Amino acid sequence: MSRNNLAYDLSKYENTVQKPEAEVRKIKVRKARPETAGSPVRIFVLLAAAGILMGSVIYGKVEHASLHAQITDKTAYVDVLRSENVRMQTAIESKSSLRVVEEYAANVLGMQKLDKSQIEYISLENGNVIDIPEQNDNIFVKLKHGFEDFVEYIRG
Repeated sequence: MSRNNLAYDLSKYENTVQKPEAEVRKIKVRKARPETAGSPVRIFVLLAAAGILMGSVIYGKVEHASLHAQITDKTAYVDVLRSENVRMQTAIESKSSLRVVEEYAANVLGMQKLDKSQIEYISLENGNVIDIPEQNDNIFVKLKHGFEDFVEYIRG
């Protein structure tokens, strides 16, 4: 490559054949018409539908938040009731313990613990058998008992 400052003859590279004017295309410029989005009625209907859709979404969110708040309130109420139940169970257990019952019996009712001197033994003359004398029933009562015994025997 030579480092000189000579100009090139670019006419060698130009196309010397000229096209006839009929073949030369002319650029036509059209005026751009603004495209309308639609008629005013269509725009109003679309805006109304969008508003209704947005309103229903907001209403759903409000209802969801309201239900969540109610659930939270009820859960807190259940927790309070559970803690109250535990407190009451503890109070019942403390009042019904053996020590408390013994103290109540001794202090309020004036009772004492059983001594060996307070025990009395009973001896029976006939041993461990108790004789119950037969009752004198009339004939109708005996028939009734007999019928009841028969029905009991049949039923098994």
